[in-house]
Amino acid sequence: MDASLGPMRLVVSDPASEVVAEQGGRLFVWVTRNRSCVGGTRLRTATSPPAGKEFRRVASSTEFELYLSCALTRLPNELHLEVRRFPRRVESYWDGCAWIT
Repeated sequence: MDASLGPMRLVVSDPASEVVAEQGGRLFVWVTRNRSCVGGTRLRTATSPPAGKEFRRVASSTEFELYLSCALTRLPNELHLEVRRFPRRVESYWDGCAWIT
């Protein structure tokens, strides 16, 4: 699936779409900050909302619904969704990168 969400383009691999559909049809994406000495900010995903976070629905298709954290004050040009094999889960990438700049 390749869809435009206003200024953000959603790029989803077929396997990622299948995993989300198999696990209930909803995907939640939020920001997490790495507390190691390297630092950095990444995106996390889950098919159920984590406790204590607020989300807004930004996309809906026949495959699944996408929810982004209300804490995301800006959107990437492209949000990529891919499947990771071990453990099998959906990963999100900000403009194709693992780290948000």
